[in-house]
Amino acid sequence: MSESAGDGKLEMKQASKEVKESENVAEKYSAMTVSKNSDVTMGDLSSAFSAVTTHKSVKKIQFVEDKQEFSRFPTKAGRRSLSRSISQSSTDSYSSDSSDDETSPRDKSQVNSKGTSDFCVKNIKQAEFGRREIEIAEQDMSALISLRKRAQGEKPLAGAKIVGCTHITAQTAVLIETLVALGAQCRWTACNIYSTQNEVAAALSEIGVSVFAWKGESEDDFWWCIDRCVNMEGWQPNMILDDGGDLTHWVYKKYPSVFKKIRGIVEESVTGVHRLYQLSKAGKLCVPAMNVNDSVTKQKFDNLYCCRESILDGLKRTTDVMFGGKQVVVCGYGEVGKGCCAALKALGAIVYITEIDPICALQACMDGFRVVKLNEVIRQVDVIITCTGNKNVVTRDQLDRMKNGCIVCNMGHSNTEIDVASLRTPELTWERVRSQVDHVIWPDGKRVVLLAEGRLLNLSCSTVPTFVLSITATTQALALIELYNAPEGRYKQDVYLLPKKMDEYVASLHLPTFDAHLTELSDEQAKYLGLNKNGPFKPNYYRY
Repeated sequence: MSESAGDGKLEMKQASKEVKESENVAEKYSAMTVSKNSDVTMGDLSSAFSAVTTHKSVKKIQFVEDKQEFSRFPTKAGRRSLSRSISQSSTDSYSSDSSDDETSPRDKSQVNSKGTSDFCVKNIKQAEFGRREIEIAEQDMSALISLRKRAQGEKPLAGAKIVGCTHITAQTAVLIETLVALGAQCRWTACNIYSTQNEVAAALSEIGVSVFAWKGESEDDFWWCIDRCVNMEGWQPNMILDDGGDLTHWVYKKYPSVFKKIRGIVEESVTGVHRLYQLSKAGKLCVPAMNVNDSVTKQKFDNLYCCRESILDGLKRTTDVMFGGKQVVVCGYGEVGKGCCAALKALGAIVYITEIDPICALQACMDGFRVVKLNEVIRQVDVIITCTGNKNVVTRDQLDRMKNGCIVCNMGHSNTEIDVASLRTPELTWERVRSQVDHVIWPDGKRVVLLAEGRLLNLSCSTVPTFVLSITATTQALALIELYNAPEGRYKQDVYLLPKKMDEYVASLHLPTFDAHLTELSDEQAKYLGLNKNGPFKPNYYRY
């Protein structure tokens, strides 16, 4: 036998001895930690830990008792807290899961510091936190604050009773408080069951704005909240600010006498505008309405730039997906689709477009995207994003043919674009894996990742840039002021676009943020172009 072989045997014996000693120490340590009746001192624990760490074979130790403890299912409370720690989306606001109280806000009796109870929110005690959220939003909404200061003395909305149905976020709160500062009385509800920031709703309720909304409403809650906003004894709205048309539809159907006395409707979304045009075409629109969605300041800024930034935010917070090399279909190449595609392309995604409009399709081609039918690529794509404002853009048949792990989401206002209802069948299993993320599992094990149950991704699953919302909010405020103060006969019972001059004014209010300086026309130049030196600078038919 060689000398090296002998040394090897000695080393093996020594190692074996050390392992046994370590196991004895481990058993002693484990017994001390699991025994309820033993009196374990810090000295005992210290000596046990020292003995373990002095051996070279410490990595081989198996803590049998501890291992069994970890393999057991946690208690209900433990399971909930563990689930939150590893899977709760960072999009959830402070208020979303800060309380284990699962009682519906409808079953609670809450009073603000003024003794008022005319509201229904998740938790009025979160008002202070919501106030800080609003103050942060105000810092990047200087134009809206500027409008508030300029018009506050005049009170152009004095006597206005505005009922609103929008996303209830810190940015919307700045708009609502501006309307109140300009003289309006406001009652508010949410246009989306997932986008409400509970702490912001509490902050608004604390200052006396009647808010009926909370994150995670049921469908029944949604319509109940709308009805509570409208149906208030001794208070009748005369203005509507809507996002999606649900509030307008509810008042029109349930309270026709109230609807006839409305002085104006301001609508923000393509879905709501479509509903208004349908009413107008049928001769049933008995009040003037302002189409904010198609105003330049909404289309070119909120729809394009907001979605360009928030699409990635929503997808990454919910799925942690890497976009480089991923195949993505964007359904619709309007302003929202253009924003989404620009962001995805910048991160290296392979982007396909579906379109019905040949002009938008040609734009997509010239921007370097391939225009396809969804059925042509349905089996190979990794992500599908809808942003059309239409219904059944993604059908059950197409969902059946998607590959395992395909992510499906919606960037349009309404939840009708993806046929989610067809997925609620006995043969499919729904598994909630984190906030706003469901795995829909087919019988063969295939999973489709559905975000926000097909509702608006960015406001349901992430946040949106405050500055660009300032542009839209300022536009909405001016539209309300215009409709409320317009002399009789200026606006008939129809749908109108925002006057060009007003669009330009909204844009000018936001230029100081960038220290931008406009060039002024000389008298000769203005005469040559046939323009007023102060605008409007483009005709109504101009396409920016």
